[in-house]
Amino acid sequence: MLAHKAEDEGVICVEGMLGGVPHINYECVPSVVYTHPEVGWVGKSEEQCKEQGIRYKIGTFPMAAHSRSKTNMDTDGMVKVIADKETDRLLGIHIVSSVAGELINEAALALEYGASSEDIARVCHAHPTVSEALKEACVAAYAGKPINF
Repeated sequence: MLAHKAEDEGVICVEGMLGGVPHINYECVPSVVYTHPEVGWVGKSEEQCKEQGIRYKIGTFPMAAHSRSKTNMDTDGMVKVIADKETDRLLGIHIVSSVAGELINEAALALEYGASSEDIARVCHAHPTVSEALKEACVAAYAGKPINF
């Protein structure tokens, strides 16, 4: 479930041996459980935020409210984003969906580059795609409720 992490570690190992400047941010390595539906997450959980005293807000969006998921008759799951309450910077993203392993990559990219929930909420996502569920969860975190639920 973490072969992608091992591959990146191999790359940074070789980069280091060749005199390069290796980089890997372990906070941004996504995890995926390949069940049906899949479970994917990257970054912090609510529990970790509580333990670390981080004030946070969440946004959620159920796949049952999502047009592409309804069309595909694949409505199990949801997306949950955790963002810093003051700065809106994304701290963690958790996805349960038949395609969580695909969706989690946008989330990892967002975390790696310090995106806020507003940043993702304002990116135009193709319609109808399952990735819109991540956008909707970010809208919920940023604006208080998703657009389409």
